[in-house]
Amino acid sequence: MPGGLCSVCAEAPAPAPAPMPVGTLPPPHGNAWPASPVGLGRAVAVLLGVVVAVDLFAIWAGVRVYDVTGTILDGGVGEALQRDAVHADSVMAAVGVVQLVSLAATVVVYLVWFYRVRINAEVFDPFGQEMGRAWTGWGWFVPLVNLWFPRRIMLNTWDASCPAGSRTSHGLVNAWWAMWIITLVVGRAGFVSYREAETVVELYVAASDVLFAEVTGLVAAVLAVLVVLRLTRMQNEKALRGPGPPGEPVPAPVRDHG
Repeated sequence: MPGGLCSVCAEAPAPAPAPMPVGTLPPPHGNAWPASPVGLGRAVAVLLGVVVAVDLFAIWAGVRVYDVTGTILDGGVGEALQRDAVHADSVMAAVGVVQLVSLAATVVVYLVWFYRVRINAEVFDPFGQEMGRAWTGWGWFVPLVNLWFPRRIMLNTWDASCPAGSRTSHGLVNAWWAMWIITLVVGRAGFVSYREAETVVELYVAASDVLFAEVTGLVAAVLAVLVVLRLTRMQNEKALRGPGPPGEPVPAPVRDHG
């Protein structure tokens, strides 16, 4: 009896896996297990709060550069003004470094949270997720795709996390995404212009663009906090509530194809 089995049992073929019930489809993105997003959501909210604080400082620095360059264009001269210009430019550069560090830390934790709520969304609605899991990360970095993939994943996750039988507006998500795209486009162009500025006029124009991007970035960060907290709360409440009564119809979520 090899391995403790009789000769008949040892030679018998392994039983075939039980067939799936008729009409049941396998999960399109693989198996998914729910996990609480609360801790990650709070961590992301705190880090986004740091980003907001840094953005406020960056706005102050941008106003300094804008004022100093404006004074020079108006004919202002003198050593004191020159020192102010050098100091304002140094502060602007330092703020840029702090922004980069705070944003990098926030992005890492945010992507972990985003992946977690996306997996939870598969548990709630396996067939309502249009994008594969990998796009929760790559979707932010692939050129052109990053202009709409993250929003689409967020909306699918948002719809799946709504309480059963209810519909939740996409207004908050759309407002956050609009401000993020504006910040991304205007900010990139403004910072490039600022680095390459060779005249006071060019520096003045670039400073105004950067200042506008900082303001929109601040608004985008505040809206991102609201989105993270709202989605985290929806998922937590839905998980605690458990599945609806047997046989209760769940209306198809409203799809925003914009």
